[in-house]
Amino acid sequence: MKFDPLVAQIIVAPNFDNFTTSDVRSAYLTLKNDFSLVPTAVRRSIYAELLKLVKKGWLKKVVSNKKGFTRFNKTENFNVEVITHLASAMSITIAEKADNKHVLLLGKLNHYKAELLLNLGESEAYKELYLESPELVDELQPQYNKARDNNTRILGKIRAIEGLLKQNEALDKI
Repeated sequence: MKFDPLVAQIIVAPNFDNFTTSDVRSAYLTLKNDFSLVPTAVRRSIYAELLKLVKKGWLKKVVSNKKGFTRFNKTENFNVEVITHLASAMSITIAEKADNKHVLLLGKLNHYKAELLLNLGESEAYKELYLESPELVDELQPQYNKARDNNTRILGKIRAIEGLLKQNEALDKI
């Protein structure tokens, strides 16, 4: 079972009991400090996480008769160590995926740089051929234009990947 590390951090607090999904969501949004998150989507996600713990018997779901509010209470089976372990296992998985993405991006970057060098050589060859044989301009010009367009396209890919890598490095420093 996977479990969100931030939700785990919130609910394992000793003084955090008899709570609503909205209580957890408020704490989650405060700790996450990410303005792009949609509160209703976060609430649904947290509710799903809490239901996992209800199924395990670690939380008890209590629905109020008056207004239909749902509250969650920790049971005697609630195990802080197990929940913390589940959450840390998920954190490690997320970190491994991030490392794999970084390696994948670096591999693509190196591939595109090699392709760019190849195309630059091709463009230079067309220029040299034109200087040696100007009468071949009709045959060389379309090939030269195609190689130059490829260079531009590949350079765009390189810049996109470098931008992603710089953005990820900046996020890692935070």
